Amino acid sequence: MTDLHATAAVVERVLPATPDVVFNEWVDPDALADWMCPRPAHATRIELDARVGGSFRIDIEDGDARFSVAGTYLQVASPRLLQFTWSCSTWEDPTQESIVTITLQPHGQLETLMTIHHALLPPELVTNHEQGWTLIAGQLAGALPRRLPEPPHRRR
Repeated sequence: MTDLHATAAVVERVLPATPDVVFNEWVDPDALADWMCPRPAHATRIELDARVGGSFRIDIEDGDARFSVAGTYLQVASPRLLQFTWSCSTWEDPTQESIVTITLQPHGQLETLMTIHHALLPPELVTNHEQGWTLIAGQLAGALPRRLPEPPHRRR
């Protein structure tokens, strides 16, 4: 029996938006392009069909390197849960699939506790993916204030 946690990268981050706003960031290709890849890498193309059985593909450029990640959505339960397979074209076996689970829990009135659990990774890639997801979570946290509506101005 394989211990899923032994080959998992886990990142938690409190984000400055409600779960519905955060969930929408994960299923909007334009939003994903803004924060999904750990900088200085960036997405050059994103295609996604965020429904159970739908697929996604993210083409990435990192300096001179070009590669892609792709997968299939396993669970899509707005605004609390996304789960999808994940394969990377640079892995020793690019057909190997890992599983990413994104859970979004309300945290206070206007925040979300996001947990990224990336399981079934090749053991030698766990630390690298944990670092990458940590950077991505921070980039998402930075992007959210730009997406939120301006608070109404109060009259004096």
